[in-house]
Amino acid sequence: MAVAVSGLGAVGSFGCGASALAEALRASRLRASEVDRTAGYHLPESARTAALVDAADVSPWVPAALGRRMSPPSKLAVAAARMALDEAGSAPGLTEVVLATAFGPSSFTERLLRGILAEGPEAASPFLFTECVANAPAAQVAIVCQARGPNVTVTQREAGPLLAMGRAAADVASGSVERALAGAVDEAAPIVHAVLDRFGALSRPGAEGGEAARPFDRRRSGFVMGEGAAVAVLEDEAAARARGARVLARVRAWGSAFDPSASRVSWGRGHEPLAAALGRMLERAGLRTRDLDLVVSGASGSRAGDRLEAHTLRAAWQGEPLPPVVAPKAVTAEYGGGLLAAAVLAAAGAQFGPTPGFESFDPDLRVIPHAGGPLRAPRRVLVTSLAAGGAAAWLVLERP
Repeated sequence: MAVAVSGLGAVGSFGCGASALAEALRASRLRASEVDRTAGYHLPESARTAALVDAADVSPWVPAALGRRMSPPSKLAVAAARMALDEAGSAPGLTEVVLATAFGPSSFTERLLRGILAEGPEAASPFLFTECVANAPAAQVAIVCQARGPNVTVTQREAGPLLAMGRAAADVASGSVERALAGAVDEAAPIVHAVLDRFGALSRPGAEGGEAARPFDRRRSGFVMGEGAAVAVLEDEAAARARGARVLARVRAWGSAFDPSASRVSWGRGHEPLAAALGRMLERAGLRTRDLDLVVSGASGSRAGDRLEAHTLRAAWQGEPLPPVVAPKAVTAEYGGGLLAAAVLAAAGAQFGPTPGFESFDPDLRVIPHAGGPLRAPRRVLVTSLAAGGAAAWLVLERP
């Protein structure tokens, strides 16, 4: 069974909808704004910006009466899911929900714990509790969209969105479900932003070149945190075409691996076993690296993460030239599903502008991301995502 993407919804600092993301990717525009630092979590020299969704209006998909019982990530996830379903059109049947999140509804968790610490456990709010768990957004999507199939939440940080997509594609391909809503959601709560900064994960204003996402650049100093949601509708391609749905992309292959050399908070150096795992995934799908026309890379500007990404790609290609490489997180920032949505758009033929932030070649990485100009419409797209902590995931998307 061929698994097709028949709908795509996205919310981020770029606005609402896949078309808004496509325009941001074409214009090479990262919209970052100041993070609220009034709670005192941040150090004086800390990162100050994130790709926030403050300007995005989700009310057409999540009316106020519906959204008042939801945490911010739940609102974002429901909005993206309803966008995706609107595009896919009517497709009755058993629907699965598979959503990834790195940190869950952290703002509600913070509010719940503040109340408990200030007034005791008796003051714990049941409303905050039900919306502070990681699987709350997936549950809200299922309730609002009447998805009565399996409901799964993936928590594997940067690799989560591709793992969610792979799990959903496998279930559709096996016939376990008729369609699936797969994607990712996260919010950039100030407390999480401050914690990431204290771990040295974020680019800071004092870094060479200033605070910015610089995938594969020699001066990269960390990523820019983002928030948002991306949800894709997956279903049998023949069924989608039979009812006249537009097929955006076909999910040809998916795979995952683990790098045991990674620490719990950073990336490892296991590029050779990861490259071997990537090769096995391609082999199972009857593909070779020469069959791939574009790489949609999960590089974000992290010192260790981009190094592992570049070394894994070069090891997988075994000395052969890489196809064009695009790094959407230079526009969408890290977290919130932007990479996944950008990959679907790439397979559908969207154009990418020059990679923001890339100016200085790194001789250790030897990867030069897309510098602008028209890209030949890819037949097959490799999507990569390596996570701090060791998880790794890949997808191959095909042009329909």
